Amino acid sequence: MKKTIFTFTLLFGLGLTLFAQKSKKEISGDKFYDEYSFDKAIDSYVAAKDLSIEGQRKLADAYHHIDRNKESEIVYSKFINNSSGVPADDYYSYAMVLKTNGKYDQAAKWMDKFKELKPNDLRAKNYAANNSELTNLQKDQGKYKITHLDINTDAEDFGTCYYKNKIVFASSREVGKLIKREYNWNRKPFLDMYVADVADDQLKNPQDFSKELNGKMHDGPASFSNDGNSMAFTRNNYTDQSKDGVVKLQIYFSNFKDKKWTAPEAFYLNSSEYSVGHPCLTADGNTMYFVSDMPGGFGGADIYKITKDDKGKWGKPENLGDKINTEGDEMFPFFEENSGALFFASNGRLGLGGLDNFGCFLNGDKFGKVYNFGYPVNTQYDDFALIINDKFAKGYFTSNRVGGAGDDDIYSYELLKGLEMGKKLKGVAKDKAGNPIPNTFIQLLDEQGNVIDTLTTKDDGSYTFLVDSDKKFKLIGTRPKYIDGDSVTNTFGKDIVVKADIILTKKEEMVARKVTIADEIKVGADLGKILQINPIYYDLNKYDIRPDAKLELDKIVSIMNEYPDMEIELGSHTDCRASMAYNQALSDNRAKAAAAYVKSKITKPQRIYGKGYGETRLVNGCACEGTVVSDCPEEEHAKNRRTEFIIVKK
Repeated sequence: MKKTIFTFTLLFGLGLTLFAQKSKKEISGDKFYDEYSFDKAIDSYVAAKDLSIEGQRKLADAYHHIDRNKESEIVYSKFINNSSGVPADDYYSYAMVLKTNGKYDQAAKWMDKFKELKPNDLRAKNYAANNSELTNLQKDQGKYKITHLDINTDAEDFGTCYYKNKIVFASSREVGKLIKREYNWNRKPFLDMYVADVADDQLKNPQDFSKELNGKMHDGPASFSNDGNSMAFTRNNYTDQSKDGVVKLQIYFSNFKDKKWTAPEAFYLNSSEYSVGHPCLTADGNTMYFVSDMPGGFGGADIYKITKDDKGKWGKPENLGDKINTEGDEMFPFFEENSGALFFASNGRLGLGGLDNFGCFLNGDKFGKVYNFGYPVNTQYDDFALIINDKFAKGYFTSNRVGGAGDDDIYSYELLKGLEMGKKLKGVAKDKAGNPIPNTFIQLLDEQGNVIDTLTTKDDGSYTFLVDSDKKFKLIGTRPKYIDGDSVTNTFGKDIVVKADIILTKKEEMVARKVTIADEIKVGADLGKILQINPIYYDLNKYDIRPDAKLELDKIVSIMNEYPDMEIELGSHTDCRASMAYNQALSDNRAKAAAAYVKSKITKPQRIYGKGYGETRLVNGCACEGTVVSDCPEEEHAKNRRTEFIIVKK
């Protein structure tokens, strides 16, 4: 079913275009091929003499469709190696068959040719960007516990979805039907929807989900709202066929009322000329992810998103774009709402063969890095329809790998080390009283001080970044009339969501003002003391405390020991030369060094702390732009290499 998901041909035949150069056997093979009777098409093609290139391609493809991939490889090899002007897509198809046969080195050779001919193809770009990861994807790194389920049969069993405390799936198993209908593709019954209990880590007691909803052709897979009262499911178009005689797949909706499911209601995007299917409803049933090969996509089957308006009507479909979709097929979307994670299957991204399971986090309209889950969730065969529970701990997927009961089988999996698809870094910009600060500009920096992402908080002051696992990060919050706030955090550990808030202080709450050269701090009118503190300076590319700087820092030490409740912030800076990331790190080191000197000499050392500003606060016009260095003399640059002092509390 995974390969037939968007087209199906009825048995009453199609019109054929006759080509003089084709033999009668090849023409007969084309007829069977167009009807998806691939076994009969193979017999005709094999019996034909001098197959055309088109006939050889269809023969190779027919073998592949019914999982006779060794024969498919032989046919592809023959016409690709012995023909000139072979289209690039044939190289791609050949490479996919080689992967299914476990011949990854040979597959890479033909993918390289495909990339040369179609460098702008999204599949080629994805291959170029990720091919180095292939070896690691093939290794079992102990991340998953995989279980083949007893419920499987020698028919197709696939496409699980959560339904209350049960599981609904699609299957072509025979359950005592009086009228047996056969699907051309695999000579097996059409799909119906079944519901099973979950017990002892197995699916048990499969039952016909609904005699009213299961019809005479394909029905399933399905998806449900969280309360189980609304459903969307895939089924064949029972009434219309396309101009070329193909019956497309469509989406229908039903609601559970008065202890029964209502008559199916057609999705407004259903068409006789393209397919829509694989619906995935969000918890409230008001948003749906689905798959379609409608015009305007990237090619093959694409994943779309659609949302209901205030009146309960579906709006316009939104293609998820080239961060998800390719010229290949992207199918079986599943959205886990608690974590905001999207799972899907694809044969257009770098994988182990056939369809592979992928996942990424969503943050509004942004997509995080897309991860291939690797072996043993993915194999050289078709692996797809992965779902996960709301605890992000276990779930199900489907595979036609060797060792199953036959055809597509359902497998359960348990995460042993956490699902490798990055993390979400979430927090709130707020003041000391805990009030959120909207419109705060947030910068996300990596461990080297590089700014890797930015955003502006909304009305609730919240922010979310999609980040890699096992990394260190720094967050900086900036808002007019506030002193910048920052937070240092990391994404080590198993938590999918890492929380890190930023606290900003209003400038009007600061007790004293910044001290500049020849300026003075009046500690308090009643104290009767005036302290003159000059900024301290540094040598180029250094953060050592110079002897002249120690004189100024000792003044800080003296007054902080005299006033044990005083708190001071050290703000350190650089000149504009070198990269912004380098200067940010250098200023951080200068702040830490100055603060460490004072801490070693005062009581309650936590009262002084340092903060680096890089090259963002120059005291003169000596700025650098890109690789162009300012023509300021050294003595002017030196004025920017400084640490200044802010008294936060008396």
